[in-house]
Amino acid sequence: MATPSKTPPGAVWSLSSCKPGFGVDQLRDDNLETYWQSDGSQPHLVNIQFRRRTTVKLLCIYADYKSDESYTPSKISVRVGNNFHNLQEIRQLEMVEPSGWIHITLMNQFFSLPSEVWGASL
Repeated sequence: MATPSKTPPGAVWSLSSCKPGFGVDQLRDDNLETYWQSDGSQPHLVNIQFRRRTTVKLLCIYADYKSDESYTPSKISVRVGNNFHNLQEIRQLEMVEPSGWIHITLMNQFFSLPSEVWGASL
């Protein structure tokens, strides 16, 4: 089952590092056989900058430990803010051998998070 990309037009994606042929395009395409592969020391980051304040309610990440255990994340931290100098962590997720789509809800009935952000970092 694919989860469609619903990133607003004009959003700018960047990575802390990537191996040739395993960058932003592979991260964002709809093919589960392609992926981003980092090429540097940790932390490995995916950054998204929006053109205007944007409501972010859900992040979806596909991970398959059995396909590539050495590069599958075990921890995901979600940080949001008005710019990359004031990002605040709003979610942290620990995973054990994930397989499939991981849905990270950023808003729910129990807490209030910034509903509009200029940028996000994973």
